Amino acid sequence: MFELSYIEWFVVILSTVLIGFTKTGVSSMGILVATILMYVFPAKESIGILLPMLVVGDLFAVFFYRRSVVWKYLISLIPWVLIGIVIGYFVLNQINSDQLKPLIGIIVLALIILHISRERFGEKFTKVLPKSLWFTLSMGILAGFTTMIGNAAGGVMAIYLLMKGLPKNEFVGTGAWFFMFVNLIKIPFYISLGLITIDSITFNMWLIPTILIGAFIGIKVVPLIPQKAFQTLIVGFALIGALRLIIV
Repeated sequence: MFELSYIEWFVVILSTVLIGFTKTGVSSMGILVATILMYVFPAKESIGILLPMLVVGDLFAVFFYRRSVVWKYLISLIPWVLIGIVIGYFVLNQINSDQLKPLIGIIVLALIILHISRERFGEKFTKVLPKSLWFTLSMGILAGFTTMIGNAAGGVMAIYLLMKGLPKNEFVGTGAWFFMFVNLIKIPFYISLGLITIDSITFNMWLIPTILIGAFIGIKVVPLIPQKAFQTLIVGFALIGALRLIIV
């Protein structure tokens, strides 16, 4: 078991509750979770600790939104995502935590810019995106790479699914199935890299209840919160986290 201070335990438990929130449809919060865990654990260790917890949230989301999935959009994306995951695996194998921090910071910053562009320009932003194989290819590889490097592909998938014009439930459900698939695929890669160990899995097991609590709270509370104000707050914190990863 990891030896953590009271403040570090608070940050970890908060992160697990936020994971539950993320899986109820607030995809931008995933960026925040990916960054704040790096203030408790080394960067590479943190992504290995985070992945199994994301899988628990994925299973909940898939069960809750099991009928709301558009398979054709996932099937066309998966081959390119796998390429991105393999590229990310080789990058992770070559860099250390100190090098990974600014890399994830830059990726998160880019995703925040994408998110803000999407929010600001709405349909105009969607219309300028190419509806071609090259768009699917590039988004798939980018999603695979960012999810492998830092569990931070939420922004990429939001852009991809937005372009497809999915209704809210299908948007969340299709995203839930996507992340369950890719996160399960990543597990053997992370084990190979030594990022998932018996100790980290034991640590994850203790935190499953708080992930589920976060998911249940999210289902009840998130619809009551003004979405724009809520996402603005989350993106603001994620921006601060990304800049600190790059600068520090």
